[in-house]
Amino acid sequence: MTSSNTTPTLAEALAAGPLVLDGGMSNQLESAGHDLSDELWSARLLAERPEAITEAHLAYYEAGADVAITSSYQATFEGFAKRGIDHDRATALLSLSVELAREAARQAREKGVTRPLWVAASVGPYGAMLADGSEYRGRYGLTVAELEAFHRPRLQVLAAAGPDVLALETIPDTDEATALLRAVRGLGVPAWLSYTVSGDRTRAGQPLEEAFALAAEADEVIAVGVNCCAPEDVDGAIATAARVTGKPVVVYPNSGESWDAASRSWDGRSTFTPLEVTGWREAGARLVGGCCRVGPEAIRGIAGAFGGRGHHGRP
Repeated sequence: MTSSNTTPTLAEALAAGPLVLDGGMSNQLESAGHDLSDELWSARLLAERPEAITEAHLAYYEAGADVAITSSYQATFEGFAKRGIDHDRATALLSLSVELAREAARQAREKGVTRPLWVAASVGPYGAMLADGSEYRGRYGLTVAELEAFHRPRLQVLAAAGPDVLALETIPDTDEATALLRAVRGLGVPAWLSYTVSGDRTRAGQPLEEAFALAAEADEVIAVGVNCCAPEDVDGAIATAARVTGKPVVVYPNSGESWDAASRSWDGRSTFTPLEVTGWREAGARLVGGCCRVGPEAIRGIAGAFGGRGHHGRP
């Protein structure tokens, strides 16, 4: 699937060279003054301030991102239902998340950005819906079949909205990865699979070699890697993902600060530096960006490290 008749697929672009992902959606929205303190996080703005989401995507595209990740990470039928949003309206909001990123790409082109731009539909873990920090632990007490049943309906809606790729992201354990890999079969949209990790293991404690191996034979998966982790966890993950799967590697760590689920706030200091991405690229990473607390300036730095590209064109 392509963004236009002349735009290569994301898989084709990855075969040609590295690409830049965006940074944290919530980071940019909070910087613009939006309150994201409730359980729906940035997904609340899909219903209340959709134009703010378009503006956030646009900031990252203008900063040099080639791929925008939608605001659907925490958007689920169950989560919306808790807020009194019915199934039909939730379906429309999930679709809207893709449309808003497409609109931002259109606005970026109007502003002179000439390089190809892609949209990744975010699919967060079950724990993101719970909004209790359990996405950093996994092991929810559900079977693989139950997790697949949870994920499949919104995957179907997001796929029908026409993104370039489904971002199966911040996955804490292999059970949920297995469920997601089953759920994306037959949807007609490629996916990437990205774990949240601690050291050389998933958050649930499984070896990354075992975790990445699940995606090795999945034709739908065009990239594997890690996100929402400490920057220092990236190097080892790149090597393991590339060796185990032979697929392009995606990495987008946090700033280095730590999330306190009880206080819903960040602690510590940022250790993320765009200069690190040169080493990640040399190690084999092909999709590189930032997750929580990584904003447009950092993405501009990454784009610069990928050959000094200006925001209007190719390297």
